[in-house]
Amino acid sequence: MKKQALLLVLSFFVILFHANAQHAFRVTITGKGAPVLLFPGFACTGDVFNETVAVLSKKYECHVFTFAGFGDVPAIEKPWLPKIKDQVTAYVKEKKLNNAVIIGHSMGGTLGLWLAATEQTLFKKVIAVDALPCTGALMVPNYNAATMIYDNPYSKQMLQIDTATFRTQAKQQVAFMMLNKEKQSKVIDWMMQADRQTYVYGYIDLLKLDLREDVANIKIPVIVLAATHPNKAMIEKTYNEQYAKLGNKMIHYADQSAHFVMYDQPDWYLTKLKENIQ
Repeated sequence: MKKQALLLVLSFFVILFHANAQHAFRVTITGKGAPVLLFPGFACTGDVFNETVAVLSKKYECHVFTFAGFGDVPAIEKPWLPKIKDQVTAYVKEKKLNNAVIIGHSMGGTLGLWLAATEQTLFKKVIAVDALPCTGALMVPNYNAATMIYDNPYSKQMLQIDTATFRTQAKQQVAFMMLNKEKQSKVIDWMMQADRQTYVYGYIDLLKLDLREDVANIKIPVIVLAATHPNKAMIEKTYNEQYAKLGNKMIHYADQSAHFVMYDQPDWYLTKLKENIQ
C-alpha cells in the first residue's frame, strides 16, 4: 500500500509539473517533405511567414513558430530567449527533425545562428533574413553585453507608457523597418498584441546576445538575405564585420528593401529561398 501511495504521489507531481510547464513557443506544421523551421522576428507571429509557407509547403514540411508572449501565445518567465533556444533544441530532437533547414527573420535569424553554433550536427543550413550575430552592437553605442540588464531606466519607462504612446512609437519604428506601407499595420498590430514584459525584457535578452565570436563554431552553410535600406555601403560594412568569423557563408543584398525583406521585396526573397534551401 505504501508503494502504491508513493507512486500516486509521484504521478501527481509529474502531472502537476507538466500542467505548469512553461512552453516557449507554439508551432504550426504545414506541408510534407524535408523539415524547415521558420522563426519570426521579435514581436511578430508566425503569420509573417504566411506567403513563405504557401510556397515552401508544396515541397517541405514547414514548422512555423510563434514565441511566448507574442500573438496569443502565453508569456513565460525570463530569461525568455535562452528558454526558447533550449526548448527549440528539445523540440527538434524529440520530433527527430534531423538536418532541418532554419529560416529566421531578424531575431529569428540570430536564434538560428545561436542554435547552429551550439548544436553543430543537428541542422542542415541557416537562412538568416536581415539578421545579425549581435543586434546590440548595432543598436547600442559603446556596446558592452555586460551592461544589458533588465533593470534599467528605459525598460521601466517602456513598461509604464500608455497604449496610445506605445502605438505611436510602434508606428514610427515600423515605418522605418518597412517600405511596404500596406503591410505596416499588420506588424503594428503584432507589436500592440505583445505581452509588454516580454516586449521589454525579451529584447534585453536579444541585446545581450553576442555571437560574433561564436559563429566561428558554425559548420553548416549560412545564407544571409540582407536589406540595404537606408545605406547599402554602411550595411555591407556592418555585415562584413559582424560575420567576419563565420567561414561558410554567402550574403545576398536586397535592393530597395528595409528590414522586412519578405514584404518589401517578396519576389526576390522567395527566389533566394528556393535557390538556397536545398
